Amino acid sequence: MANTSSAKKAARQAERRTVVNRTRVSRLRTIVKSVEDAIASGKKEDAQAAFKAAQPVLMKGVSHNVVHKNAVARKLSRLSKRIKAL
Repeated sequence: MANTSSAKKAARQAERRTVVNRTRVSRLRTIVKSVEDAIASGKKEDAQAAFKAAQPVLMKGVSHNVVHKNAVARKLSRLSKRIKAL
């Protein structure tokens, strides 16, 4: 347990950041699922629209240090490849 006042403050800040980051990660997963659902429907136009909406959200996750940039790049690449295959 935190003993010093600075350690206690750091623990409080970590709790707040954890809540925010979980929300951001949840949003990323939801947006990726929406793209995957659009791909599963087989409609290329819908999939492309969902993919276009997902890109800025995923990149915002990178800028907030929620996910690694290479992980997002890999995810976008794989989704793009699946959309092209439709």
